[in-house]
Amino acid sequence: MRAGVELFRYVYRPTEVQYESPRPYLHPIRTRSGKLVTVFRPHDHVWHKGIALSLPNVGPHNFWGGVTYTRATGYANLDNNGSMEHAELLEASVDESSATFSHRLTWVSEPKSGENAGAPVVDEVRTIRAVVGTREDAWTLTWSSTITNVSGAALHIGSPTTEGRDNAGYGGLSWRGPRSFTGGYMVGADGTEGEELRGTQSLWAGFSGKHDEIDAESTVVFIDGTYGGDLPTKWFARSEPFACLNPAPFFDEVRTLEQGESLTLDYAVVIADGGSDAARMAELAQTGVQVLADAGVSVPAEAVAQ
Repeated sequence: MRAGVELFRYVYRPTEVQYESPRPYLHPIRTRSGKLVTVFRPHDHVWHKGIALSLPNVGPHNFWGGVTYTRATGYANLDNNGSMEHAELLEASVDESSATFSHRLTWVSEPKSGENAGAPVVDEVRTIRAVVGTREDAWTLTWSSTITNVSGAALHIGSPTTEGRDNAGYGGLSWRGPRSFTGGYMVGADGTEGEELRGTQSLWAGFSGKHDEIDAESTVVFIDGTYGGDLPTKWFARSEPFACLNPAPFFDEVRTLEQGESLTLDYAVVIADGGSDAARMAELAQTGVQVLADAGVSVPAEAVAQ
């Protein structure tokens, strides 16, 4: 809560059905003036939930929700929808300019998936932080997840694209915007605009959309804290037929996570009042980069200057 506005709500014990791969999510998310910038269970993809960490191809498991795409089956219901379950609260704190929530989760396989049904697949330590003291027109969310393979075997993490579906490499920290944002303006740090943004690599990408009922616009900018590391993250982004943005770390390359191996994913999301062109989005991205730096996550200087 800030100046009477609930900026976001984090649901860490979801109650959705197994088909939707129950996992914690952020919704509703609002700007500082109270404009809603997320949607929950849209009719076209009921497993889309505000902002959530969602991965469709984790070995044989689906932690995205809905049907799974594989090279052998195409899109099919494989009874492999796992869940991300809260295991332990690590921190919940608030000060004048920020709020932090940290917990440990266990990713569990689909209860109907056979011999290893309901077994632990991944252990995760997740820290979410909201920072409101940096500017008057925006606030920043940071998200850090360290995932560790506890399945007992190597996990090959990919996407529909690594399974053969062209330019559909979704998976990772994913945002689904309001229906009214459809057709909004998207741009990446390298200047790539619109649908051409999908499949490109850059430090940040942003989306500016319009609201129904009121004469207002809002902006969402993602900063990829893994940029410059060993993950070949590419943007999964759409403005048609709906608004979504997702730095996808396994877009078109499979990453093998060995038993006991860990991987950390760091991101910042800047939520701003008002519409934005590329120049303002770059400015907002700089804010997010600084918040990440304050949290100990740095990105290459040349990427920031891009």
